[in-house]
Amino acid sequence: MKKDLTLVILAAGMGSRFGGLKQIAPLGPNGEFIIDYSVYDAIKAGFNKIVFLIKEENYDLFKETIGSRVEPHINVEYCFQKNDNLPAGYEIPETRVKPLGTAHAILCCKDKVNEPFMMINADDFYGRDAFMKAAEFLRNTTEDIPHQYGMVGYQVKNTMTENGAVKRGACKVENGYLTELIESSIETVNGKIIASPLNGSEPFEVSENDTVSMNMLLFTPSIFKYIEDNFRDFLDKNKDNMEKCEYLIPDVLFKAIAENYATAKVLETTATWYGVTYKEDADYVKASLANLVETGEYPNNLWENTNTKGRE
Repeated sequence: MKKDLTLVILAAGMGSRFGGLKQIAPLGPNGEFIIDYSVYDAIKAGFNKIVFLIKEENYDLFKETIGSRVEPHINVEYCFQKNDNLPAGYEIPETRVKPLGTAHAILCCKDKVNEPFMMINADDFYGRDAFMKAAEFLRNTTEDIPHQYGMVGYQVKNTMTENGAVKRGACKVENGYLTELIESSIETVNGKIIASPLNGSEPFEVSENDTVSMNMLLFTPSIFKYIEDNFRDFLDKNKDNMEKCEYLIPDVLFKAIAENYATAKVLETTATWYGVTYKEDADYVKASLANLVETGEYPNNLWENTNTKGRE
């Protein structure tokens, strides 16, 4: 019997630089969204449940558009990221609109996920190879300690845009395992790829084949307890910064690694990332998806007469 696998799609954020809700921008040849391709690839790789993490006020919009497309093909659940989803005794200012970060987003899915899972961004196209490698890894995970987590690593050259800087996690990898991740703004400057760490430390050059994280992370359900156990400490440390602080999954992951609670295997992929970081990226992404259809990677009408039924 195949192990159940879940894909958690983080879709609670608004695309401010793009100027709207990027997750529902039609970019495929027949109006498909980037999310459509992620779900399609996940089903092909053997995932059998999707959990959409969204804002509650966007539920009807997602249900009518994305939900109506994919629900006939795979089991779908919806979770809401709410700023009042906190431990007892803690409060977030009512003036804060921005979600509390990716670790908090995952925690909001705790009651819907009981199997190994992968999290991705809703507005990123990851490529079939990445999903296949992720599924193979998740099928072989156990709850042994240290817990077996993972990350799909991309070559930085396959994740760039010509229209400006992109945020990426510049990775250091030793013996196939993640040892450091530096959240950075990366762009090409005078023919060189320069990473400027978001923490303000010195910029550094990376080669085009260096590994970066695209927030494609793999976990077992044990991560929920770890996130929960560390949440109070995070809130206490940020009690004077409740308007802006973010509880981020890379920070939680590296704490888990440092405490020997988990390891993070790096799964290298040669897949190309596509995404609309800037409004000007949309035409390029449309052309790239059209080419993938023309070469037979995807059917012309993604969900029409397709044999991708994910339910067991």
